[in-house]
Amino acid sequence: MKARVAIRLTVAVYLLVLVGLPVGFLLIHTWAGGASAVWRSISSPDAVHAVMLTLETAAVVVPLNTLVGIGASLLIARRRGPWVRVLDVLVDIPVAVSPVIIGVSLVLAYSRIGWFGTALANWGLRVIFSPVGIVLASLAVTLPYVVRSTVPLLREVGTDQEWAARTLGAGPWRILWRVTLPSVKWGVTYGAVLAFLRTLGEFGAVLIVSGNVTGSTQTLPIYIFDSWDQNFDFLGSFAGALELALIAVVVMVILSALQRRERKLHAHSAL
Repeated sequence: MKARVAIRLTVAVYLLVLVGLPVGFLLIHTWAGGASAVWRSISSPDAVHAVMLTLETAAVVVPLNTLVGIGASLLIARRRGPWVRVLDVLVDIPVAVSPVIIGVSLVLAYSRIGWFGTALANWGLRVIFSPVGIVLASLAVTLPYVVRSTVPLLREVGTDQEWAARTLGAGPWRILWRVTLPSVKWGVTYGAVLAFLRTLGEFGAVLIVSGNVTGSTQTLPIYIFDSWDQNFDFLGSFAGALELALIAVVVMVILSALQRRERKLHAHSAL
């Protein structure tokens, strides 16, 4: 009993120091000037643009990386060979290296001094210092999430149900939609949510490829940094950070509610 109490107390203190106190101070400083000041801060044109650009980026990144993640997961879990091992390693690179390295690599590849930048510029396509570069950077850093949350489930489920469906005459696409995806839907959902949250909060890679142009290529994390470090708009940085945190909390609450509903449905069907 004493050991359990000590462990729980240690965890509680750890979370209080790392999460509770910082969030508490953020709330206190954000609302210190009143609700009207907070509203003026979050409704300014630059703040609104930063939020919209962040959400638009996520709206492109999450579906693309979900589709690619599902395909890569099926290849890694269902196929064998040296190329599969290479793919498995490549998926982990965004986790293994700093996002700043990803940003620099994109600049070297797609800027006007890069390998493909001149050709793209001749076609009228601008990647670096534009929303396109922000999307590419976000795609790169969020690539592993759907894969790493789906592959273990695919391996655990195995292929027995898929082979049974095949013997009954189901085609590959029918098996994918009716058998494979339903068995790993929570892994895919969890990975997509993590990719969404990482897209919202990505800073290093996006800062390098965006150029940090106010009202043009500033995502919400960059707007928070710029308000704090460059403009000394502390309320703007506090309000932006709180806004970012609230979006993340709402998404996690929705995911938790969906999971709870799923468990209740399973429990009801079992009865």
